[in-house]
Amino acid sequence: MRRVVIPVRETEVAPRFDLAAEVWIGLQGPEGSFVEERTVVLPQASADHLCQLILSEGAQVLVCGGIEQKYYEYLVWKKVRVYDGVIATLASAKKALEEGTLTPGAILMARHFTG
Repeated sequence: MRRVVIPVRETEVAPRFDLAAEVWIGLQGPEGSFVEERTVVLPQASADHLCQLILSEGAQVLVCGGIEQKYYEYLVWKKVRVYDGVIATLASAKKALEEGTLTPGAILMARHFTG
C-alpha cells in the first residue's frame, strides 16, 4: 500500500505546486488500483502547507506540475517519490499510476487552444 498525493485544479493536475488549493489523496493497493481516495481543500494555496500535508499524510508519492527546486529536494530528502512536470487529468494520472507507466514530465492530455 502506498499513499499518493496529487495537487489538482478542477479535474487536472495543478500546473503549479505552490498555487494548488485542492489536493487529491489516494491509497494505492498492492494490485495497483486505488482502494481509498478523497479530496482535501486547503484554506489557502501554500507550498509550505502542501509539504506539511504530504508528510502528515505519510505520502510516498507526489504527482505534480511545476514545483520549485527547494520543495522538490526537500520532499525527495523526506523519501517522497516526486513525479514532477506532469500534464494530465486526474483520471489519466491515476490510470498511469495504476498501470505503473507514469514518468516525470509525462504529458497525458492534449491542450486545445482557441483564438
